[in-house]
Amino acid sequence: MGDRFRGKVAIVTGAGSVGPGVGNGKAAAILFAREGASVLLVDHSLEAAQETRRLIDEEGGSSLPFRADVSKSDECAAMVDECIRAYGRVDVLHNNVGIEIPGGIEDTSEDDWDRTLDVNLKSVFLTCKHTLPHMVRQGAGAIVNISSINGIRTLPALSGAYGASKAGMIALTREIAVEYASKGIRANAILPGMMRTPFVEASLTRAWGGDVEEMMRLRDAMVPIGKQGEPWDVARAALFLASDEAKYVTGTTLVVDGALTSGVRTS
Repeated sequence: MGDRFRGKVAIVTGAGSVGPGVGNGKAAAILFAREGASVLLVDHSLEAAQETRRLIDEEGGSSLPFRADVSKSDECAAMVDECIRAYGRVDVLHNNVGIEIPGGIEDTSEDDWDRTLDVNLKSVFLTCKHTLPHMVRQGAGAIVNISSINGIRTLPALSGAYGASKAGMIALTREIAVEYASKGIRANAILPGMMRTPFVEASLTRAWGGDVEEMMRLRDAMVPIGKQGEPWDVARAALFLASDEAKYVTGTTLVVDGALTSGVRTS
C-alpha cells in the first residue's frame, strides 16, 4: 500500500469487468485504493463492482460499489451524490466506460450509433457535469478519460461509431481542461492501443467467434513492441495523470500503445 492518494476520493466508472479477469477500470480502481484513496466503484453490474470491492478489501483498501448506467443523467447525479454522502468529497473522476459495435457507416444502424455515442461520449459529459461543481468548490480535482487510439487513427476492424465517440472524448477532455484550468482542475485522456482485457476477449468472441488465442497472437504481431498491453499499463498511466506528480499536465492525451501509432517496426 502506498500513500499518493491518502485522504483522497476517486470515482471509477466501469470499475467491474466483463467476466473473470481484470480490465482497465478494475485495475485503476485497485491501484487507486492501493495508494490510499477511497474509491466509489461504479458499474452497470453491481455484482461486477462487488467483485472489485472484494479484491480491494483483501488488500485492506477502502471502496464502495455502486450500480449506475452513466449514459443517464439522473443516475450520474445519484452516483456523485452517493460519493459525497459516503466520503464527503471527490478528488478524481476516472471515466472508463465504453462499448464497441463493429461495422462501417452503411452497416451501422441509427440505434447502434446512438447507443455507442451515449455510452462512450455522452457518459463522460454527464459524469463531468455532475462532478465538476464539487471539484470547483474544493478548488482542485483531476479527471482521467479513457479514450482509444481509434480516436486518432483507423483500426483494422471498422467501427465508425466507436472511432467518432473516442475522438469526441479527446475533444471534450481538451475543452474541460481549458475551461477549468483556473479553478485547479485538470483533465487528461489516455489512448490505449491493443490491450488484452476481458472486454476485448468478449468483444472478439461475439463479433467473430473462432480461436480467441489465435486472434490474440495476430493482435500481438501488429504491435512493434511485440505484444498487447495489459490493463495495469493503462491503470498506471491513469494513476500518474490523477496524481499530484502530474500537477502541470492538463488538456493532453497520453498514448499507451507499444508504438503502434508510431508506425515503427523493429523487424
